[in-house]
Amino acid sequence: MTDDHPRLRRGTTGLRALLACAVAALCTLAAALPAGATTPTGAAPAAPPTHRLTLPSPTGPHPVGETTLHLVDRTRTDPWQSGRIHRELMVSVFYPATHTAHRPPAPYMLPAAAAHFDRVTANGYLRLGTPAGRADWAGVVTHVTRDAPVARGRGGRLPVVLYSPGLGEPRTWDTTLAADLAGRGYAVVTVDHTYESPEVQFPDGSLATMVPPGDPDAFVRKALAVRVADTGFVLDQLRLLGSGHSPDADGRRPPRGLAGALDLSRVGMFGHSMGGSAAALAMDADDRITAGIDMDGNLTYLDGSPMPVARHGLDRPFLLLGKDGETDTGPGWRAFRAHTPGWTRQLTLRGSEHASFTDAEALLPQLGLPASVLTGDLGTIAPATAIRTTEAYVAAYFDHWLRGGDGRLLERPSPIYPAMEFVD
Repeated sequence: MTDDHPRLRRGTTGLRALLACAVAALCTLAAALPAGATTPTGAAPAAPPTHRLTLPSPTGPHPVGETTLHLVDRTRTDPWQSGRIHRELMVSVFYPATHTAHRPPAPYMLPAAAAHFDRVTANGYLRLGTPAGRADWAGVVTHVTRDAPVARGRGGRLPVVLYSPGLGEPRTWDTTLAADLAGRGYAVVTVDHTYESPEVQFPDGSLATMVPPGDPDAFVRKALAVRVADTGFVLDQLRLLGSGHSPDADGRRPPRGLAGALDLSRVGMFGHSMGGSAAALAMDADDRITAGIDMDGNLTYLDGSPMPVARHGLDRPFLLLGKDGETDTGPGWRAFRAHTPGWTRQLTLRGSEHASFTDAEALLPQLGLPASVLTGDLGTIAPATAIRTTEAYVAAYFDHWLRGGDGRLLERPSPIYPAMEFVD
């Protein structure tokens, strides 16, 4: 698996212009740009990073473990690379853990992926305004332990929640929220959509990077269709894992207790930006997903037409969680709410920006960036308020729909979380 496809060596000027048009029409693209530059496997910043970053500690009662799975779909050729006969994905599984002492921490990013994120993704795709070499992305402290045994506790098997990242974002870019849910007793599976993700490092050290998008509207439509197919495949593989078999293509054994720990009768999905759009479309396509959350992702295509799920809605619960100001750039959210016979709510995180639902909210303020850069990326909300408010509502939502919790936080504004506004 490499990023040495001829198309990836082209110049970026025209491709940047295409994505600029897409960004102007679709906020869910998160200012993503096509991958024209590549990073050799194992490359590193020229100088040692000056900032060691740390994520917030999970708030749940359990320590958190994490493992990775290399999944190969032998029923599909790769839709982005005609030379690859099988679709290959990398996923991470976060879960409540035990016996974490003396075990290694889970890396935030692997070295080659971190180098590409630093050189290309952070500023080229996400436009975060972070000088290259400023952050040690591979060394971010996650408060997560690698491959620790699973703690199942009195609750028995673990509800499963899938996560799909935004366009131009790696699956690691919402580790804060994934780890927090895992510490509360969920198995959270984060998915990289290979060749559409900015960088995916595989176990052999190879790095796959994002393909040029071509026509933005066609690219978005294809990417969402691929994500829906990827999601169904991942659920199939989790069923194998749940029955005691390891689906890992390299034969890695899962951590002790993980096989058989997953309750696939209780599945949720959430995503940020285009990942939120994918969550809605995946629910529409796959009734195994019981409940979903769209965090600031459009339900309108670039040509202005509502996505199919917006035209007919869902018969299962779905939460729309938006930044302050305009969220969906077309009629998608309004159409979805009007046509959904199932439970739905729309919430706004006051003072937030598009990146506030990602790890940018925790990490960027540690980099000593100008206030104007931070405000542009994250808005005016205090980082701790944004993080803890989002965690509380996401957890309350899945607790209600996957565990039978009371759901009171979802009914009306709370004085405990005044930053969360209910949209009529």
